[in-house]
Amino acid sequence: MEEKRMEILKTIVNYVLDLGAGIFMPVIMFLLSLVVRMPLKKNITAALTLGVAFTGISLVMGFMTDAISPAAQQLVKHTGIKLTALDVGWPPLSAISWAWPLAFLMFPYQIRINIVILIFKWTDTLNVDMWNVWNKILTAVLIYFVSKNMILAFIGAGVQIILELKNGDLIQKSVEEATGIPGVTVTHPHALVAMPMTYLDMVLDRIPGIKDVHLDAATMKKKVGIFGENHIMGFILRIFIAILAGYNFKKTLVLGVQAATALLLLPMVAKLFMEALAPFSDATSNFVKKRFPGRDFIIGLDWPILAGRPEIWVVMILIIPIILLMAFIIPGNSILPFGGILMTGLAFTTLLVTRGDMVKMLILSILLIPVFLWVGSYLAPGITDLAKAVGGIDIPAGQMITRMGIEAPIFRYAIIEASKVTIGSYIGILYILLYAAGWFGYRKIMLKRNKQLSAGTKEDSVEE
Repeated sequence: MEEKRMEILKTIVNYVLDLGAGIFMPVIMFLLSLVVRMPLKKNITAALTLGVAFTGISLVMGFMTDAISPAAQQLVKHTGIKLTALDVGWPPLSAISWAWPLAFLMFPYQIRINIVILIFKWTDTLNVDMWNVWNKILTAVLIYFVSKNMILAFIGAGVQIILELKNGDLIQKSVEEATGIPGVTVTHPHALVAMPMTYLDMVLDRIPGIKDVHLDAATMKKKVGIFGENHIMGFILRIFIAILAGYNFKKTLVLGVQAATALLLLPMVAKLFMEALAPFSDATSNFVKKRFPGRDFIIGLDWPILAGRPEIWVVMILIIPIILLMAFIIPGNSILPFGGILMTGLAFTTLLVTRGDMVKMLILSILLIPVFLWVGSYLAPGITDLAKAVGGIDIPAGQMITRMGIEAPIFRYAIIEASKVTIGSYIGILYILLYAAGWFGYRKIMLKRNKQLSAGTKEDSVEE
């Protein structure tokens, strides 16, 4: 009987996730809007617009990555770099995660944790981004692979769930400033790297010549005119990558125009998120004020709500050759950047931390790329063994697979090392304590920053 119920739950979870963001998210928002008494006409319009926004942003981002990924990968081949661990991007890791027999339990597990800490007022964030549940599954799988302890695996995943929610609280003001959408945040695990970034950003703020410059997309337009336009920047940067990749003249021009198209369309599509979410945010705010005085509820979403900011894409492209150079020269790296060379997760987090300053975004990216390479190299043997156990992934003899842009690399390294207590290794406990100390310092910094943003003591939000 119990086995049958588990099978039914597994079927339901898989069905819901298979709907995709373009369907599931509007349904969730429609139901939540009914709860907060949003007028039905507005509700239907907003929900459908949200579906269009997610579908549209996915199409444009897919067009963008389909255009730039082959060029970036050709650049890798062009360099002739040979390393032992191939970066396969996120899809194979997602497949490994969902192949875990208990993967389907993570869906209700995340919901329960979220509801409990909402009730106890330990967070204001309701995370409705359910597609990235695979990231929590991956954490659990990696912990179980090392420790062979199921309880530790779910505890580690639970800690990640809580950190994503708490971080959602802390970065909400930054997300609102970047998007213009109130009452939403980003709960993607990549955003956890904001913790070390924030400390580095504070150091940059003390360096003459850097602290006095704020070069966002709007400032670029003012300073360099036509060359600061989104599509012009996209065209020039993609031409640069195409030339480095050894493309011929025709392919180079095609890539440039494709990139210009994507960068011009992204801000247009991203505005649909504001159109869809602003009415819901207003209705939620009014509902909460009446029934829960003193509380604010925040909706946690995937990072593409930030995709309309061109700074993300400019920095992402600029760091491609830097990633390749670092992969070649950094001691201890075994990763050949390939499938995940477009590090959007790193780029969107730098946007939030620096408030769109492309100079600091680029510097922070350069400083943190080694961390991603080292942790990805550290995980390569385990991920390779898991992939072989699951099957379906062709891995040549003597080759390993991994992901360079692994989400939350510092957290994952610390929690996996800590789980080795089951085999007599205790250094990971120190790593967890250091991570916790860093987190509480980060929390203090962000609370102060959020007060400044709320009070309007910082500069006005960046213009789109």
